[in-house]
Amino acid sequence: MENKKLVEAITSMEVDFAKWYTDIVKKAGLMDYSGVRGCMVIEPYGFAIWENIQSILDEKFKKLGHENVSMPMFIPESLLQKEKDHVEGFAPEVAWVTHGGNEKLQERLCVRPTSETLFCDYYSRVVHSWRDLPKLYNQWCSVVRWEKTTRPFLRSVEFHWQEGHTVHETAEEAKEETQRMINLYADFCENELAIPVIKGKKTDKEKFAGALETYTIEALMHDGKALQSGTSHYFGDGFAKAYDITFQDRDNKIRYPHQTSWGLSTRIIGGIIMSHGDNSGLVLPPAIAPIQVIIIPIAMHKQGVLDKAKELKNRLENICRVKIDETDQTPGWKFSQYEMKGVPLRLEIGPKDIEKQQCVIVRRDNREKTFVNLCDLEEKIPILLDSVREGMYNKALDRRESMTYSAQNMEELKSIANSKEGFIKAMWCGDKKCEELIKEEVGLSSRCIPFKQEQISKACVCCGKESGKMVYWGKAY
Repeated sequence: MENKKLVEAITSMEVDFAKWYTDIVKKAGLMDYSGVRGCMVIEPYGFAIWENIQSILDEKFKKLGHENVSMPMFIPESLLQKEKDHVEGFAPEVAWVTHGGNEKLQERLCVRPTSETLFCDYYSRVVHSWRDLPKLYNQWCSVVRWEKTTRPFLRSVEFHWQEGHTVHETAEEAKEETQRMINLYADFCENELAIPVIKGKKTDKEKFAGALETYTIEALMHDGKALQSGTSHYFGDGFAKAYDITFQDRDNKIRYPHQTSWGLSTRIIGGIIMSHGDNSGLVLPPAIAPIQVIIIPIAMHKQGVLDKAKELKNRLENICRVKIDETDQTPGWKFSQYEMKGVPLRLEIGPKDIEKQQCVIVRRDNREKTFVNLCDLEEKIPILLDSVREGMYNKALDRRESMTYSAQNMEELKSIANSKEGFIKAMWCGDKKCEELIKEEVGLSSRCIPFKQEQISKACVCCGKESGKMVYWGKAY
């Protein structure tokens, strides 16, 4: 009965997807609400997921030569104002500090919404020669954006992220860095998070404020909405000119360097939930799961059962993140509890299993049971974890493919948008007016111009003129 109650505590995603999502983030112990509007407490289990994401990405960044730094959280208003397009893009979301103690500040301080201006100010002082380049820096921090509507992980006033900021001798090097990092994000999402993504370029309307080019990875959630899961921006020398960053080149001439920035945030945790979760709770990719294997002793009161469970835990600690549940709850309650938490593998061991020198292993993604000889565990566990990741990825990919449609004209676009959820592929002439009309009349935004192009038709879906590119359109978080 306890088991049944625990599962029923989650609203079905088919009944109310938003409530299903909120139920999971709360009942799986990922977050709690705080006394500050739009800000959340990320609880230990949720933060452990973020720490695992951070650990994997940090290692990847460092292998490419990036170094971690820490910039201030406050930006003087005069510094922010130097790059016009950038400040206009963030103006509605900026939080301001106006007082220090009891005294009014002579100049307002912005609580960083992003750190381009801080890095530019720093680079203007430390970059002098081509020998100083490139600077490949990254920081892990939290930022503040004063969102009107908030939702745990997906959109909050304060959120955690990493933001890379690099400065290069040539445009070619900076463009290469921009592409390299969006490819890194895509590989991470697909290989470690089991989330299939569309790689592409944002339209000018949707690109980052102050960027010449913005690249994105777009994932499709259970409810057919897109989630922008990581971005990489090429700035050219615009920021360098605004902040007077110059260097002496190899011919002793003074030049402006070229810059990039790129970031991925705790919003990806929302993406993991909405890509893989089900009506029993989370389904976590093994690479970032705080617990990869949960050991459940069956008939724990019987002699030898708990000792055997501890012995198995000691053996498995060398190959995975493993935990035993020694509480006095029933096995059924424990099964539901760790299903809720999305633990990839459940290992059951009881008196009969010990007699046969075997255990039962249950996969979270498809609940498939496997009997494994105890002597084979070190070999079988990594194989099963990899099978879970592959199964999750293929399931998400199949869902995305089944929810991706094509439209050749506005009538088709409207018909699909009104009756289906998901991505719609359609041609676009490149005119911003057509993009805005599609948003106004159909309620779809351009998600990206994919690197892998297809010829859906010869004409723009909106105006009928000769088209330039195929675009993924959709509703988004």
